[in-house]
Amino acid sequence: MRWVNRHVRRGEGVLLGALPILLAVLAYLVAAAQRHAQNPADKILPLPGKMADSMAALLFDADPLSGQLVFWADTLASLERLGLGIGIATLMALVVGLALGALPPVRATFGPLVTGIAVIPPIALLPILFIALGLGETAKVALIVIGIAPVMIRDITAHVSSLPREQIIKAQTLGASSWQVIIRVALPQAMPRLFHAVRLALGPAWVFLISAEAIASDVGLGYRIFLVRRYLSMDVILPYVAWIALLAIVMDLALTFVNRRMFPWAHGESH
Repeated sequence: MRWVNRHVRRGEGVLLGALPILLAVLAYLVAAAQRHAQNPADKILPLPGKMADSMAALLFDADPLSGQLVFWADTLASLERLGLGIGIATLMALVVGLALGALPPVRATFGPLVTGIAVIPPIALLPILFIALGLGETAKVALIVIGIAPVMIRDITAHVSSLPREQIIKAQTLGASSWQVIIRVALPQAMPRLFHAVRLALGPAWVFLISAEAIASDVGLGYRIFLVRRYLSMDVILPYVAWIALLAIVMDLALTFVNRRMFPWAHGESH
């Protein structure tokens, strides 16, 4: 059987997906063991025991100065910033994307502006945001919003504007106004696409969050990674990076699950 015709069952998919991860972990353990055999004080590839000891202190021992559990404080701070930024960007994408996609005059007027903002590298705006908004939470959240909202808006706009014209004509034949066309025709079909747009924006949103925290913050996952890098503390950096990856994967799976449960028709499924 040709590979293009080979369908992978759920159980096989789990095993095949886990295989590269297990191989990567095994390769790391072998490389770390070899480096420590040559230099027991090696910091570049820490052994699992060293990482567990370092993380235990951050997980369970309160910081003497702040009294907080550092790992959980970093996680909570980063998730609050990320959630607020993605929430604002999602709302903007839905409202502006519907208006641009369903109303040609609005698209002709504001479409070029959205496109122009979308092509600006958001990291280049970070100094401007810090100068204009200060070094507090507002600038960090604003960077996430500016970084992902224009791309999400363009995605929703393109999806709504490509809806079959027959649907618009039928709604108008039944007496629907422009507002009713947006709410009753465009909005329901834009919602599954919005979940997809948020999934695609998760990766860039994490990048902008870590960048902002690395430059101006006193708590957060990105702040901690860049704080300990000066001491070559890979026993902290690697677990933090793995934790960020795990959080991103859980968010992606949650969005996929909710999208399929709420809009099964958009995925070729029945109730």
